[in-house]
Amino acid sequence: MSRPPAGCAKEIRTEAEGPVGLITLNRPSVLNALNHPLMEGLVGALEDFERAPSIGCIIITGNAKAFAAGADIKEMDHATTAEISRDPHLSRWDRVGKCAKPVIAAVSGFALGGGCELALACDMIVASETAVFGQPEINIGVMPGAGGTQRLTRILGKTRAMEMVLTGKRMTAREALAAGLVNRVVPVESYLEQAKKLAHEIAAQPPMAVRMAKEAVLKALDVDLDAGLALERRLFYSLFDTGDQKEGMRAFIEKREPKFTGK
Repeated sequence: MSRPPAGCAKEIRTEAEGPVGLITLNRPSVLNALNHPLMEGLVGALEDFERAPSIGCIIITGNAKAFAAGADIKEMDHATTAEISRDPHLSRWDRVGKCAKPVIAAVSGFALGGGCELALACDMIVASETAVFGQPEINIGVMPGAGGTQRLTRILGKTRAMEMVLTGKRMTAREALAAGLVNRVVPVESYLEQAKKLAHEIAAQPPMAVRMAKEAVLKALDVDLDAGLALERRLFYSLFDTGDQKEGMRAFIEKREPKFTGK
C-alpha cells in the first residue's frame, strides 16, 4: 500500500489493515533511534496514507522494547548552530503533527527525547504498561527541539513540563495516564491491538467530519475561545453540504447503521 522513499525501506515497515495504515519504526538494534532516513521514510509513508482515500486513521509504532529512544545523536554531535539550523530533520516532526487524518502512537518501552516528541506529535497515545516518557536532552547539553517544550507544557502544564525538561526526569505509563499524556494503558501483549481497535473505530466514522473535528480540536490549543468557537461553527455548518451528514442523520431517524462514503 504505502512505499517509503528510496533508501528508507529498511528503516520502517508499512502495511494497510483495511482502513487503518500502520507505520512501524524498524531500527531495533538502536532502540529505533530516529535518524534522517527513518524520519524521511516515516513522513513519506505518512503522506502516502494521508492521500489514500481508503485510509481513515494511521498508527505509528515501534516494538515492545522501544517506541523510539530518541534522535540519533551520532548525526548531530559535530554540528554547528548554522549547520543544525539548515537541517530539515526537525521539520519532519511538524509534518506528523499536521497530518490531516488522525494519527495514533502505539507506545511500548522507551519514548524518550525525539521519540517522546514523535508520540506527542500524534493525536492520541495508546501505551503499554512498560512505556516510559521523557525529555532527557538537558543531560547532553541541549534541550528539546522537535516540540517537547511546547506540547508537554500544553498537556501537563508549566510546572510539570518544566521539571521534566530541566531535569530529564522520566514519566511512567501510569503517571502519564494520570497526567492526561496518554489515552489508555494496557498490557504490553495487547498495546498494538488496542491501538488498532481505536483506529478502526475512528476510521468507521465519516471522513470529512473526522478531519474537520480534528482541525477544530487542534486549533483550540492555538487560539482564544472566541476564535475557536468561530472556527468550530464554520466547520459545523460546512458539513451540512456533505452526503455523510444526510446519511448519518437519516440513519439515526430510521434507527439503522449509517453507511458513510466520504462524500
